[in-house]
Amino acid sequence: MTSLGTLGVAVIGTGRMGADHVRRIDEVISGARVAAVVDIDAARVKHLADRIDGCTAYTDPAAAMDDPGVDAVLIASPGPAHEATLLDAFARDLPVLCEKPLTPDAASALRVLEAERALGHRRVQVGFMRRYDAGYRSLKSLLDQGTYGRPLMLHNKHRNADTPPGFTNAMMINDSVVHEIDVTRWLLDDEITAVRVLRPSPTGNAPEGLSDPQLILFETAGGRVVDTELFVNCGFGYQVSCEAVCEGGTARIGDDHGVFSNTAGHWGGAIPPGFVERFEEAYDRQVQRWVRATLRGEVEGPSCWDGYAAAAVCEAGVLAQAGGERVAVELIERPALYR
Repeated sequence: MTSLGTLGVAVIGTGRMGADHVRRIDEVISGARVAAVVDIDAARVKHLADRIDGCTAYTDPAAAMDDPGVDAVLIASPGPAHEATLLDAFARDLPVLCEKPLTPDAASALRVLEAERALGHRRVQVGFMRRYDAGYRSLKSLLDQGTYGRPLMLHNKHRNADTPPGFTNAMMINDSVVHEIDVTRWLLDDEITAVRVLRPSPTGNAPEGLSDPQLILFETAGGRVVDTELFVNCGFGYQVSCEAVCEGGTARIGDDHGVFSNTAGHWGGAIPPGFVERFEEAYDRQVQRWVRATLRGEVEGPSCWDGYAAAAVCEAGVLAQAGGERVAVELIERPALYR
């Protein structure tokens, strides 16, 4: 599948995330090269491709996948375009790293899942990068080992300095809390079965019509309760933390602010300005692990099932947000391929 032990990757979508992945593959990680870049903006991809030896610019994802130098696909295009691109990749049996969301809704995610099942083997890793963050990985290890006993609750905080123009209440769930949805399922190894959303008095920093902050409550199949404080116009930076409350103790991540300083009239540390800075190492580790697994002929990490389950919980969350009621999550039975 690969030549000389190097994975030729087509990066599809070259906006903020896609361009950062192009940089990451070209300059940071090992074992891969950017063989193709794809975007509807022909000038943008030509500019990117001209800077990388052996890279070809395309405006059509399928044409890029047919490039003989392409061994795998990294999808960073907008969510509504993912389904068609994934199905094209399946038709060519190409490995895929797909930025979240797998697709924007549960019905289309289920179609992708069924198409992958028809192949008889996994091809997709979904880009839930928090699973590759050092803090979250340490917390997962503690919970799996039972260091503090059985986990009973999780407390999450998710704060962002501000939101871009056009950010909606539904995006609070689909673009922000989706990360807490995935880490909840992963940390607890438990499916989310119901969602409630509480909306306190909004901050004056929020754009008109946006209810911010919000408190999102999850129930799980194993009887756990998880809360997430979501505050995406806090004004001061990007903060993510998670505390597990267990039978024999608690464990919390996300309080490390780097260097702690004392100077005239001031003490404290730094708060990262955004998610790219906060999770830069996690993104690097995620892509490096994907490349190494692909070169071994394996697929690891979050699956199409995880993408589908997250989409289903998001749909319940948006309904709960709009109606103020507890909404149950509807999932199909988990297929054997994803157990």
